[in-house]
Amino acid sequence: MNNKTGMGNYRWRILAMLVYATTINYFDRSIIGVMAPTLMKMFDWSNNDYANIMIAFKVAYALGMLTMGGIIDRLGTKKGYTLAISIWSIFGMLHAVVRPAFSIIGFAAARFGLGFGESGHFPAAQKTVAEWFPKKERAFATGLFNAATSIGAIAAPFVVGWLVHESGKNWQYPFLFTGVFSSIWVLLWLRTYKKPEDHPKVTKEELAYINSDSAAESSEKIAWKKVLPKRQTWAFAAAKITDAVWWFYLFWGAKFLADTFDVNIKNIGIPFLVMYLLADGGSIFGGWLSGAFMNKGWSVNKARKMTLLLCAIIILPVSYVAITESKWLAIVLIGIGAAGHQAWSANIFTLVSDVFPKKAVASVTGIGGMVGAVAGIIGDKLLGKVLDSAGNTGYFWAFMIAGSAYLIILGVVHLLMPKMTPLDENLELTNE
Repeated sequence: MNNKTGMGNYRWRILAMLVYATTINYFDRSIIGVMAPTLMKMFDWSNNDYANIMIAFKVAYALGMLTMGGIIDRLGTKKGYTLAISIWSIFGMLHAVVRPAFSIIGFAAARFGLGFGESGHFPAAQKTVAEWFPKKERAFATGLFNAATSIGAIAAPFVVGWLVHESGKNWQYPFLFTGVFSSIWVLLWLRTYKKPEDHPKVTKEELAYINSDSAAESSEKIAWKKVLPKRQTWAFAAAKITDAVWWFYLFWGAKFLADTFDVNIKNIGIPFLVMYLLADGGSIFGGWLSGAFMNKGWSVNKARKMTLLLCAIIILPVSYVAITESKWLAIVLIGIGAAGHQAWSANIFTLVSDVFPKKAVASVTGIGGMVGAVAGIIGDKLLGKVLDSAGNTGYFWAFMIAGSAYLIILGVVHLLMPKMTPLDENLELTNE
């Protein structure tokens, strides 16, 4: 954390709010994955039924990504972020009122609302980082708040194991757990958030540092018709296809461990702790690494892409999970794959603010998130059908794809955006 004498460090307090919001987000998102084996038995769901419930979340997430990013760019970070977390918190708690006779429809409806609200989180968070951090700190800042996805995912199995009986008794309680924490976050956010140029606690020196390698955002808004045709938009969207892998770990990981190694709701906590602590380390290290490369004098293009290449190589061994008979080897390999993904994610999010002006960040992030959600929908549907028809063979193909996808996608990103030349306020190439 670069904090020169007298410069000020209020940007890190804003980042703490992003960490808090991301933890809540991923706790809400992870609960159903942790309880999947138990809920499937309680409500007699097939793998395809469970896949359809997950698809409801991702359909809403995709639609939300198409709209919430633009809404956040128009409303601004303060109001847009508040809207997003309010929506997802309400629908997260509504899971608890679903009755057994309508379990599939009820859960699908609740997941749909949750997905729409949660679609606003990353566009809002990344826009906040673009507003508050210079380019050389954005990947590290993104890595720190992105690491909170693992905090939420780690907390979920322990809270579920504490509140829910193995038979499923008290299954509603975890869905209600975060309502209070979400309310506290909204109150804090509304009281404390302003843009750095308007914030009374930001010193002139810190503001100058924040804007040291990028211009302040103008009030003009960019039309979608200008964002969509850009190759840079689709380079980021291609990179976000890997969201399907992360969601596979998140929503199917507990079920894979239950189906393959008989891990249940009471002993899932330690495996998830191992997997997501590794993921946390990957997120922070990956965000730091590209910044370290830039501090050595590397260009943004070289630093980001070399980091992404290292991530893709680290992820390759996760393919072995499909054939190992060792539970703990499988858990560690999934953890390493998740660490590589989180390092990858920290850097691809910063691709947007590296290239686009701040006023377009949330919209472009939303488009990429929509593509990632569609990839997740396809993955859920295929995996659910294969698991129902061919048993655990489906996991073999899922882990093979999870291990190899990143190298292929990095090649696509490089072809679409070989130099990462920044775009100006009119989305035209600069001379930089």
